[in-house]
Amino acid sequence: MASTTVTQRATKAKPAWLLGPALVAGVAYLDPGNVAVNMSAGAQFGYLLVWVLVAANVAAWLVQYLSAKLGLATHASLAELLGRRISNRAGRILYGLQAQFVAIATDLAEVIGGAVALWIMFDIPLVVGAIITGVVSTVLLLIQSRRGAKTFEFVIIGLVLVIAVGFCWSLWLAPPAAGDVLGGMVPRFEGADSVLLAASILGATVMPHAIYAHSSLARDRFGVGTKKSLRTLLRATRVDVTIALTIAGSVNLAMLLVAATVLPGVEGTDTLDGAHAALEQALGTTAAWMFAIGLLASGIASTAVGAYAGSDIMGGLLNRGMRLLTRRLITIIPAIIVLAIGVDPTQALVWSQVILSFGIPFALVPLVWLTARRSVMGEAVNAWWTTALAWIITAAIIVLNIGLIVLQFGMQ
Repeated sequence: MASTTVTQRATKAKPAWLLGPALVAGVAYLDPGNVAVNMSAGAQFGYLLVWVLVAANVAAWLVQYLSAKLGLATHASLAELLGRRISNRAGRILYGLQAQFVAIATDLAEVIGGAVALWIMFDIPLVVGAIITGVVSTVLLLIQSRRGAKTFEFVIIGLVLVIAVGFCWSLWLAPPAAGDVLGGMVPRFEGADSVLLAASILGATVMPHAIYAHSSLARDRFGVGTKKSLRTLLRATRVDVTIALTIAGSVNLAMLLVAATVLPGVEGTDTLDGAHAALEQALGTTAAWMFAIGLLASGIASTAVGAYAGSDIMGGLLNRGMRLLTRRLITIIPAIIVLAIGVDPTQALVWSQVILSFGIPFALVPLVWLTARRSVMGEAVNAWWTTALAWIITAAIIVLNIGLIVLQFGMQ
């Protein structure tokens, strides 16, 4: 936890020094769940859901900024604030278990993604690949706990660059027609399956664990500051979030556009390994390897950030401190079990994103409520229009989830 002295030094440093927390939180928007959902959406529906991805990314900007602002203004994470305010012990435990379940669903997607990448690249069995991914991500968490936030940020940002190059390579080889992309900006659906994928895109873009994590990342990096430092940090945070979401949004869009351009009608593209094989056939071995490398970096980086969020949830809402290895086992074991019993990895990834979509309101509603209260935020309280826009976004997410339930279950 940073001290006031550290914060004051931060505000006097070069502006670039203030960047970083959003870039780490932004890894949540580049996890293997995003890959599976974006590739499935493009392969099944072409450019139909481009508008969902763009709208979700715009919404994510406001959500992540509010989360970081909460951590900066209160010197506490969202989970900590909720843990203090939910006075009923049973209610706090239930809320915490819900949030922890979301963290497990997050790690499920990320560990499976890393395992699939290792299988594609080196024929490593999926269960072994999941264990390897978990071990490497645990090493990254050790770096964060022992070397501090800044070192952890440098490592994660390096992996983000690998992810960006890996997934954008194919787009450079097969750029889509501008008219097709613009046509995908017209809001519409085509049946229950498109709504399911839209909810999955939303769950993979506006991610609950990223909402929890960003407040704690900002808290851990900067600590308590003066009025002047808070204003400086908020300005830097807006830049940080803009850079992070621009990168994440561009990479996600690249995935969907590549799938929409080269994968429609190709058999087997509803799985990650099938998409890899199709890319190899359509664009060559280099493109397929770049895809696999991006997927591996995505799994390793995102599972480390997801575990960081899970730890904050455990401590803040459940008031439980655990050893690093114990925390990792809680979230890694379900992924290993899913792979061991033969569940299709890509379907597990897609459904994990749907679970995340349902978890969003439980993180987003209290975030908007807390940041709109002057007694909590002080001078950093939301402007009325910021709060109004945030409530609109929250309502839209809830409505989409209700639509998913009706279409996917009520009409079958």
